[in-house]
Amino acid sequence: MGWYVVSTKPNHEKQAERNIELMGFECFLPRLQEEKTIRRQRKTVSAPLFPGYLFVRVNLSEHCRGVMYARGVRKLVEFGSKPVQVDVTVIDAIKSRMTDSKMHLLQGLKQLRNGQLVQIKDGPLVGLDAVFVREMPGRQRAMVLLHTLALHARAEVDIDKLSPYMAA
Repeated sequence: MGWYVVSTKPNHEKQAERNIELMGFECFLPRLQEEKTIRRQRKTVSAPLFPGYLFVRVNLSEHCRGVMYARGVRKLVEFGSKPVQVDVTVIDAIKSRMTDSKMHLLQGLKQLRNGQLVQIKDGPLVGLDAVFVREMPGRQRAMVLLHTLALHARAEVDIDKLSPYMAA
């Protein structure tokens, strides 16, 4: 059994997670707590760390069809025609850092510019270097391009968890 990445239908991460778990498979949907203004009130809500994706631990040779046709699932993430297996150390690293509870907007980060090197200073991706792409208006988050695990991936990160890159 291995860990695989499942692409979900837009805003259906929780539904896909619930349906896959009902089939008896282990799912991992990392979430972040973020503050949003809802009807002019500040509320803390839970949002996926990787919007549109979740991880599932399954034996694909036996249960691929069940996972692919679960409600809320769009497809398995593939490179070429083969589903990508995620190393268990990556899953464990994310799980070990899932202790964040609240966001604290850092006022001084407005000076970040597109293409600037940044370092993630807190949360499940702590210590990773990335390239700042853009601020996500009204969401207190930023889009960054991660350079890790021999691939380039976009991720949304709390803007207060970024700091300009300082060479050692």
